[in-house]
Amino acid sequence: MKLTIKKELLLNALNKVSKAISTKNLIPVLAGVKFDLKKKGLILTASDNDITIQTTIDATNNDDFRIEEEGSIIIQGKYILDIVRKLPDKYINIEVFDELKILIYTENSEFNLNGISESEYPNIGLEESKKKVHVKASVFKDIVNQTAFAASNEESKPVLTGINFNIVGDVLECNSTDSYRLARKVVKLDSASEENYNIVIPSHNILEFSRIIDDEDGDVELHIFNNKILFKIGNLKFESRLINGTYPNTSNLLPEESYLVVSTNLNAFYDVIDRVSILTSDKEKNIVTLETKGDILVLKSSSVEIGRVEEKMPITKNNNEDIKISFSAKYMMEALKSFSTETVDIHFVGEIKPILIKSSEDETLTQLVLPIRTY
Repeated sequence: MKLTIKKELLLNALNKVSKAISTKNLIPVLAGVKFDLKKKGLILTASDNDITIQTTIDATNNDDFRIEEEGSIIIQGKYILDIVRKLPDKYINIEVFDELKILIYTENSEFNLNGISESEYPNIGLEESKKKVHVKASVFKDIVNQTAFAASNEESKPVLTGINFNIVGDVLECNSTDSYRLARKVVKLDSASEENYNIVIPSHNILEFSRIIDDEDGDVELHIFNNKILFKIGNLKFESRLINGTYPNTSNLLPEESYLVVSTNLNAFYDVIDRVSILTSDKEKNIVTLETKGDILVLKSSSVEIGRVEEKMPITKNNNEDIKISFSAKYMMEALKSFSTETVDIHFVGEIKPILIKSSEDETLTQLVLPIRTY
């Protein structure tokens, strides 16, 4: 194997696949990146058994990439990434000799590494489905950013650690919940799916994928199988396992009617909660109390050890009803952060019923936060 490649080209690809390298893996070969050099280009693959990432650097009509000899080798991920990142040269040469010896060199630098035979790498198919679902990259990133935070961290309830993708026809509904809050995003796809799907994708994995794609990348293809999902976009393939189990029906958590709707400026409301929560302590779950008094909203919190705080802000309401309710400031702020609108509508159903956060400017997104009893 022998090639010359522009540093930025290789580094960009390595940064993507390295997200799948695990230092804790019991299989040593999975700490490496598989380099597979063919006439058409260089295929880089990394996997930790939970996710697999593969990207291809196309050599066709590419002046920044020259292939002299085809071949395959596995290079320790940590070292190849550090070497490529820190070399100051514009172009890098990589050559394999004596089957497992790797020479990485530039005009003034030379690194000799021991490689691993590609025959030791697990057989990774990354097969594609004929019935794929298309989602715009920008929409996909929005879905993940607006829902993933509400997934559970508790491994005792594995199904809640993922995001539920429910695809029926041309409607994609995404839910995530940790039992104390719920994030729901419903988007209309450009084309209908041939099959209906109801799957749960680990939130950590889907977050990793959304971080390595750009809004301008075009369409994300979803290739869904019984126990795994393959995301494909451009020259990048990202495969994740699916979580087994039935996701709870979250629709019955969402109240159909509300007796009070408070409309307010999103940023102002967020900032007030942020300030009021300064005097809450973690062991008290950042509890703040919200109370409406006519067209004024009063937010307060208190701690026996620290003190108390109270803030007021103007609001508009849909009727003359008032409410007093307590909730976690952290959960409310994370829910508000998912909106990119100017105003939000807070729907109250009762003092011990879920609080709904919506916006007339973006009807695809719904957030729910459960109240906390303070008596």
